[in-house]
Amino acid sequence: MLITVLIWVLAGLLIAAGLVGAMVPVLPGPLLLFCGLLSAAWAEHFAYVGTRTLIVIGVLAALAHAMDFVAGSFGAKRYGASKAAAVGAALGAFVGIFFGLPGVFLGPFAGAVIGELLAERGLEAAARSGVGATVGFVLGTAAKLALTFVMIGVFFAVRLF
Repeated sequence: MLITVLIWVLAGLLIAAGLVGAMVPVLPGPLLLFCGLLSAAWAEHFAYVGTRTLIVIGVLAALAHAMDFVAGSFGAKRYGASKAAAVGAALGAFVGIFFGLPGVFLGPFAGAVIGELLAERGLEAAARSGVGATVGFVLGTAAKLALTFVMIGVFFAVRLF
């Protein structure tokens, strides 16, 4: 009984951290949320939520996590960035994670700008690519948040019905 309560507390903490991480890219929100939902299923001895549901939720978590890295480079490409700028935006998103919230927003921008300047396309093209990377990052965060709620919805739909 005490173990079950502790597992539920752990599940609640992980789910809360996952929701925060869906909006704050410094935290691995989708992974934390998946671990929280897995803990909740475990607390119920997998009576309602089983392997198939957890696989679906895991795939959604992987897609949501990939949004952090792919969205910035996709946004840069949409704004006419070179391949170097798109790669720079993805690398900037990864490096930016280590510099807190400012780094998370500036990382894709700076990576795209540096990539564009290395490709010798000029300052105007670099700025446009940086803006595209930032727009892509913001849209990617929105998509990650949507996938997070889909994960929760799948869990509770299976749990309740």
